[in-house]
Amino acid sequence: MKRPIQIMLVEDNREYRDVIDLALSRDDDLELMSEFVTAEIALRKVQGNAPKLPDVLLLDLRLPGMSGLDALPHFNQAMPNAKVIILTQSDDQADVLQAISLGASGYLLKSSTLTEIKDGIRLVANGGASLEPSVAKFVLQTLQNKLPTDQLDAALSEREQQVLELISEGLLKKEICGQLGIGYATVDTHVRHIYEKLNVKNAPAAVSKAFRLGLFDK
Repeated sequence: MKRPIQIMLVEDNREYRDVIDLALSRDDDLELMSEFVTAEIALRKVQGNAPKLPDVLLLDLRLPGMSGLDALPHFNQAMPNAKVIILTQSDDQADVLQAISLGASGYLLKSSTLTEIKDGIRLVANGGASLEPSVAKFVLQTLQNKLPTDQLDAALSEREQQVLELISEGLLKKEICGQLGIGYATVDTHVRHIYEKLNVKNAPAAVSKAFRLGLFDK
């Protein structure tokens, strides 16, 4: 028999924790393995060589102490194989985009039905993405408006990619010249083109945006 999906819940509202606990206990394929009131306590648990890590983390945004958004990168680092679903009352567009950009696999509102939440857990655990309908519509519109521009701006040549990678390693232009065996003026031209294509003004901004766009993964 396939083991249940292991779930961790970080939620400070006791009544809502009890609701989620009861709902998950009714399904044989879902198991609430742990629940925490704050992100700090949950992080100490998973960063302390915990013998068992969850498959899915249900994470509230508005928590006492460290917020869910601030905690999300730390959870991703401590549990690289776990999927994170934001489960919150906030439908603020900035929260949605930041959570997704930080690696959340799902974003559900607490107004979602328990069936929708459980279906979302299953979907995310199997490699999908779970978004509340109004959130999904907003994200889709945002991606339609912004993604093509990002893709076009980020179309670096192979040489520009090499130069950018060396910049990310902290090399100066004259050091890049020696590394690639090309002249200073050529390197300067490549750097200028990189800044133009990424729509940035300096090296730190170029490196930061390249990481966000996943250019160093290509």
